[in-house]
Amino acid sequence: MAQDPTANSHWRDSARNAKFFFIDAKAAFPILLFLVHIKLWTFIIAMVVMVFFTVLNRFGYTIDVFFRIFRSMLAGPRKMAIPWWTN
Repeated sequence: MAQDPTANSHWRDSARNAKFFFIDAKAAFPILLFLVHIKLWTFIIAMVVMVFFTVLNRFGYTIDVFFRIFRSMLAGPRKMAIPWWTN
């Protein structure tokens, strides 16, 4: 038997990003890595990743959108439409 939802939850909240207090849940893996292997370099990696995800969240981008923008910046403005079977 299904439980009744609480008064302050709604089915539309299921599409929101998971957060641990104010930190995005995507930054949880580097924090876990730091907690498993406590060294200065893992702390720096965890902080850089947290800042990266915070900046992305501030501008309203997801990681997929960021990689698409980055890929289009690498490819440049001119796209060639040459078939793969011709040289």
